[in-house]
Amino acid sequence: MLTLDTRTVPGSSYAQYVPMPHHTDMSRLVRLTDSDTDDVLAFLNRRPVHTVVMTSMIIDNGIESRLNRGEFYGYCGVNGEIEGIALIGHSTLVEARSDAALRALAHQARRSSTPIHLIMSADDDAAAFFHHYGKGTLLPRLSCTELLFQIGFPFPVQDCEWDVRNARPEEVEQIARAHAEVAFLESGIDPMARDREGFIQRVLRRIEQGRTFVVFEDGELVFKADIIAEAADVIYLEGVYVGREFRGMGVGSSCLAKLCLDLLGRASNVCLLSNVDFTHAHRTFQKAGMESAGSCTTIFL
Repeated sequence: MLTLDTRTVPGSSYAQYVPMPHHTDMSRLVRLTDSDTDDVLAFLNRRPVHTVVMTSMIIDNGIESRLNRGEFYGYCGVNGEIEGIALIGHSTLVEARSDAALRALAHQARRSSTPIHLIMSADDDAAAFFHHYGKGTLLPRLSCTELLFQIGFPFPVQDCEWDVRNARPEEVEQIARAHAEVAFLESGIDPMARDREGFIQRVLRRIEQGRTFVVFEDGELVFKADIIAEAADVIYLEGVYVGREFRGMGVGSSCLAKLCLDLLGRASNVCLLSNVDFTHAHRTFQKAGMESAGSCTTIFL
């Protein structure tokens, strides 16, 4: 059961934090451990589509794992109920249901031992989080709004002539290059150039988990999509890619529709996020049967 205590980063105390407004009660913030798992998942499952990434990471790795590339923190209100949870680290994910929780989690992020690359949350929470994190003076490297696309039964099934299958470890090089291309379009950073070995290892791990789906023809990658997160009722895709010579031919929409049809056999909804400016990709998603279902903000530091 999640309870309040005085746990802090080793060698530090909350009194050493940057001075905060009197209404930011950091004593209600705790670093989460595996013993908090049931309470944390219950909180996240109230909004399963918006919190599927954190939920999936906890299910896959546990709350305390280097694979999360950060640490989970929780904020409890005066009644003892959880009001906010965040993974603070390389990819900082925030689910806050009170202003007090959002502020406290943002102030905690200033102490992150893992450099923060991006901040993501539903609606405008990421912008508010970043404002508190940077004390209103820090400017983001890049900020973008992403549309949430979602699909569930019923939807019109279309024919697909391509064999959409699980990727194989020996295909990791081509898949990593394709995924890096998608990541560069989103963030302006090429992960293959920044940390080639680490990036390929993360791509390989996802392949070995059975979460990367591909189409190959004559040894060339035609289509790719990855499950970034999976919970009881939601599967979240990312990295949808179509080979250059196959673009504009309906390959992406037909392969994505076939993949979604298969995945809906094990989840009620399949969703993905896409930059609001990528209208060509949105047409592909809509042609595959997906519908726009909200938005979130991603801030790159």
